[in-house]
Amino acid sequence: MAAAPAAAGAGVCRGRRSAATVVAWGGWGGRPRPENILLQLRQGQLTGRALIRAVQFTEAFLTERDKQSKWSGIPQLLLKLYATSHLHSDFIECQNILKEISPLLSMEAMAFVTEDRKLTQETTYPNTYIFDLFGGVDLLVEILMRPTISIRGQKLKISDEMSKDCLSILYNTCVCTEGVTKRLAEKNDFVIFLFTLMTSKKTFLQTATLIEDILGVKKEMIRLDEVPNLSSLVSNFDQQQLANFCRILAVTISEMDTGNDDKHTLLAKNAQQKKSLSLGPSAAEINQAALLSIPGFVERLCKLATRKVSESTGTASFLQELEEWYTWLDNALVLDALMRVANEESEHNQASTVFPPPGASEESGLPHTSARTQLPQSMKIMHEIMYKLEVLYVLCVLLMGRQRNQVHRMIAEFKLIPGLNNLFDKLIWRKHSASALVLHGHNQNCDCSPDITLKIQFLRLLQSFSDHHENKYLLLNNQELNELSAISLKANIPEVEAVLNTDRSLVCDGKRGLLTRLLQVMKKEPAESSFRFWQARAVESFLRGTTSYADQMFLLKRGLLEHILYCIVDSECKSRDVLQSYFDLLGELMKFNVDAFKRFNKYINTDAKFQVFLKQINSSLVDSNMLVRCVTLSLDRFENQVDMKVAEVLSECRLLAYISQVPTQMSFLFRLINIIHVQTLTQENVSCLNTSLVILMLARRKERLPLYLRLLQRMEHSKKYPGFLLNNFHNLLRFWQQHYLHKDKDSTCLENSSCISFSYWKETVSILLNPDRQSPSALVSYIDEPYMDIDKDFTEE
Repeated sequence: MAAAPAAAGAGVCRGRRSAATVVAWGGWGGRPRPENILLQLRQGQLTGRALIRAVQFTEAFLTERDKQSKWSGIPQLLLKLYATSHLHSDFIECQNILKEISPLLSMEAMAFVTEDRKLTQETTYPNTYIFDLFGGVDLLVEILMRPTISIRGQKLKISDEMSKDCLSILYNTCVCTEGVTKRLAEKNDFVIFLFTLMTSKKTFLQTATLIEDILGVKKEMIRLDEVPNLSSLVSNFDQQQLANFCRILAVTISEMDTGNDDKHTLLAKNAQQKKSLSLGPSAAEINQAALLSIPGFVERLCKLATRKVSESTGTASFLQELEEWYTWLDNALVLDALMRVANEESEHNQASTVFPPPGASEESGLPHTSARTQLPQSMKIMHEIMYKLEVLYVLCVLLMGRQRNQVHRMIAEFKLIPGLNNLFDKLIWRKHSASALVLHGHNQNCDCSPDITLKIQFLRLLQSFSDHHENKYLLLNNQELNELSAISLKANIPEVEAVLNTDRSLVCDGKRGLLTRLLQVMKKEPAESSFRFWQARAVESFLRGTTSYADQMFLLKRGLLEHILYCIVDSECKSRDVLQSYFDLLGELMKFNVDAFKRFNKYINTDAKFQVFLKQINSSLVDSNMLVRCVTLSLDRFENQVDMKVAEVLSECRLLAYISQVPTQMSFLFRLINIIHVQTLTQENVSCLNTSLVILMLARRKERLPLYLRLLQRMEHSKKYPGFLLNNFHNLLRFWQQHYLHKDKDSTCLENSSCISFSYWKETVSILLNPDRQSPSALVSYIDEPYMDIDKDFTEE
């Protein structure tokens, strides 16, 4: 049969219809049914056969159907667009047609993103849906990619304005029509090509927003080293463009999360690591390396992160940016919020009008350029916050990557920490104003608001920066570093080498360093605040690693221990996440520190308070086991010291007396082993296994290991589950050997945090797993033969 018309207005083949057209018309001579046409188009999209584009229909046919179906003339416009966008076209008429199509889709997209769904609900076939169904998306992709085609050695060109219209229409279609973004994500050559459109300032914002959405649904992560001239592209971005580009980078440098909890178990992670070793670096790791190879990249990010509001983009360019983005998803929400802020400030401060009064520009929905005279300060701040969010996230991910030491060195050199310290009061932890920006559908206290998200991202960066790295002392100023030295001198202990090696020209300036500022806001935080968790994590990371008495005393002198105890005991905190972070911080703060235990005993000075404290500990050992471990280790050290001050603390401290009791230790040991299993071990609860090992290692030192194993056996029998606990512990220790004997970092962390050599850890596990049933320190000696189940395999798949 004859093919469908190849060009707009073609009148050929009118007497003969294709089979697909016949079906769409409901059969030979039947009455045309628009629903059948749409059904056939959708099936064509899915199968690649039959009807897939408007060009397969005549213009007369489409015009007749449009009268019944109210398709807003979109199929006819697509027919004309196809005819005027061929390789030898000058694209002038093509661009005019795009200008006709664009408002039909943008109004629908605006209604969609502002939750005004009345339009889309009342329209049977929304404009964006019809546009996609009649092949509009594929046609625009072809038009955009025309510059990749060479004719007689010369590449075709299309104007920036035309590219901008195509991108805008594509994005609006993605917003409103399900599945379009995923289809675009499957076109890898198109995704790579989009990056080249960011070389032009006129098309940058539209391109960046479309790429961000596409990468968000793409199954396989894109590789930045495949982007043509990546280094040149990024190096030529101005600071505003680079900040927006970080939104894309956030997707390309983070390891893809499957979202399946099973994948977060250590078994699954180990299996994935083995697989990754055979496959080489992941796409995220390759992308991180590609970015770090770009000259000046990290330096520019540091400048963006520490830029003051007064140094940010001027009023005109910012409002121009908002105008260009007004039809786009998240920026439509931001624009809505910023307009509200502007109106509020205008009413309260009688400032010059930035936007016209309501109704002054209803047709376009845009502010009048002539009305702009001043940008309110709150809008400037929000503008800067939105940028810094993305920049801090990228820096945080790079800090946790394979090139961590390289990134650390550069961040220190480019003075990120002193810069953030200078912004702390005025921007990062500024007081909320009545007109603080919140996104559409959210409130000021929502974790999604820019103010709150910036604070959390800032705290995550501090956590990553301080964690097990000597650069953590850059969080202090010169006076505070001198204080650390004085603490060491007074205690007659050597100064910490990392403190002596700290480059004083790179530390914080001003009256207080960043760590001290964080402590101040932490102590003022309301009980229900979502920041408590992140604040505690950031401060705890400063204490992690080899225990430093000077670091502990620096924080103790600022009332941190009393604040933590107030939150745990007096406010009776209910949040499990906050409790865990506070217990972890308390453990690091008190470990091996006699002064900390004296302060603890002074605050927990009644049996009633102590019982509340124990109740919090025992309510969830997964959350509190790190504190139990630190107190157990401290007790062991204190018992081996001959010192009047230590002896006084041992005799008076309720907590040490409680932990020293064998029944208490056995109760903790039994529960710690019982709440974990190989198949459920995660990075969060594996600490329970290590805490149980610490208790047994210290028992071994005192030649009491057989006693503890015998008591565990009795507790099993008393619970009517003989063999259950010890079989489980045997399996856990077998996994421990597989997990830790091949991971240098984890083993180093265990050694540094416990002050027990890793060789002693390994020896103790080997002794416990000894298959000789005659050995008094082997687990198998305490499992009765009928209940023996130690050879059970655990899979890593």
